[in-house]
Amino acid sequence: MSSEPTIRCAGVGKAFQLYAHQNDQLKQILFGLWKKFYREKWVLHDVNFTVEKGERVGIVGRNGAGKTTLLQILCGITQPTKGDFKVAGRIAPILALGSGFDGLLTGRENARIGAAILGLSRTEVDACIDDIAAFADIGPFFEQPMRTYSMGMIARVAFGICAHAKADVLIVDEALSVGDEIFQRKCEKYIADFARTGTILMVSHDLNFLASLCDRVLWLEGGVVREIGDPEKIIADYRRAMLAEEGQASGVA
Repeated sequence: MSSEPTIRCAGVGKAFQLYAHQNDQLKQILFGLWKKFYREKWVLHDVNFTVEKGERVGIVGRNGAGKTTLLQILCGITQPTKGDFKVAGRIAPILALGSGFDGLLTGRENARIGAAILGLSRTEVDACIDDIAAFADIGPFFEQPMRTYSMGMIARVAFGICAHAKADVLIVDEALSVGDEIFQRKCEKYIADFARTGTILMVSHDLNFLASLCDRVLWLEGGVVREIGDPEKIIADYRRAMLAEEGQASGVA
């Protein structure tokens, strides 16, 4: 008998509330029982899929397809408008790297706080903080305020925290698009090593990396699961669709 999936999405949909005027949100709070002062923009529609323990699933789709929103829901950053989901185990969410850091605190201080937020005890943080510093590899900047960092340096610290979170599930959103090439190769190696024992759900535009890493690929199109299955087939279908779209655009021009 198969065990329960590590990740499950059942009928997940997400709509954002868009307000035409600055004071409409206040009106919604005060009078929302009687009238709606916003319009809904649906970015996900009835998304259904599961990821088994130890499985590696990639997500592809054009910008605006709903990929990041889906990952944010699974990480608990935002809630679905409808449907439900479950993620079993400790998550390392590599999303919007460094967006929650305090610029007045040092890299070390932010790393300690970030690791604690991901569920590490004080003893565990003490044991891995030097390893986080070594992974980030930013030298003395690790002891300086983050307001002095470049975006690449922030990403290095953020990824270093997630790489030492002792996670069961790695959820990655385009983390490899930041930092220099050496750092990107280090991140790829970490993800490949994690894939031997953990569960991965990963968004990336690097289709070759997804093809080499993943057991399955999910294609999101307009907030809907268009296809999910064998990486080679899904990626080939996705590439053909993108090339056809480019050809149509060129024809119009």
